[in-house]
Amino acid sequence: MRKQRKFSTEFKRQVVEEYLSGASTAAQLCRKHSISSGLLYHWRKQYLKNSFEADSAREAAQEERIRQLEQALGRSYLENEFLKKALHQSFEQSRKKGSSLPTTETLSKPSRGGANS
Repeated sequence: MRKQRKFSTEFKRQVVEEYLSGASTAAQLCRKHSISSGLLYHWRKQYLKNSFEADSAREAAQEERIRQLEQALGRSYLENEFLKKALHQSFEQSRKKGSSLPTTETLSKPSRGGANS
């Protein structure tokens, strides 16, 4: 099965502007860029409705949101690592002092659960 190609907004704008300027015919552009004539006319319709600007604004907003989410993920990761180290140090200190707190060691025989266990 063939993968669907994704064209950037700038590429679409460039192709349509070349077509509208009369520098190339639709057939020439379609052959040159390996696109169908229907796709070229669809892009032209979008260009004339100024929807390319909306696409680029939406892409910019999505990129900003991705950047914010990546920063939040990074902070969460660092906080998680910090808490792991703090917990580990706390258990080590409690073991050295002979604390009566329960340890997190595994049981020698795994439990099967149920009423007769």
